[in-house]
Amino acid sequence: MSTVLIVDDSSTLREMIAGLLLKAGLTVLEAKDGVEAQAMIQASPPDLVVLDIVMPNMNGYELCRWIKNNATTQSIPVIICSSKGEEFDRYWGMKQGADAYITKPFRPDDMISTVRQLLR
Repeated sequence: MSTVLIVDDSSTLREMIAGLLLKAGLTVLEAKDGVEAQAMIQASPPDLVVLDIVMPNMNGYELCRWIKNNATTQSIPVIICSSKGEEFDRYWGMKQGADAYITKPFRPDDMISTVRQLLR
């Protein structure tokens, strides 16, 4: 069973995404910001990370860069899930190393299919 780490400062969004992924048969971990996520990833790397961009302490771009520039974590797929839906935001997210970019609000099917595709 694959483990997905959800990183978002909104507990409501974490719960919603966690519910979707649990229903899809995945193990879910949650972090409220990039700093907490970084510690969790170092302790036990997940199979995939879903992260928001706008968060306190360390934003999603910084966390994504850290994951992708670290030899032990660079192969972990990263999905940015953000309300920042402009073309530039998407471009910048992919430039930081994100494997996918989903704009909030999203369709539950889109989240599940993107996660499944990246876990193959």
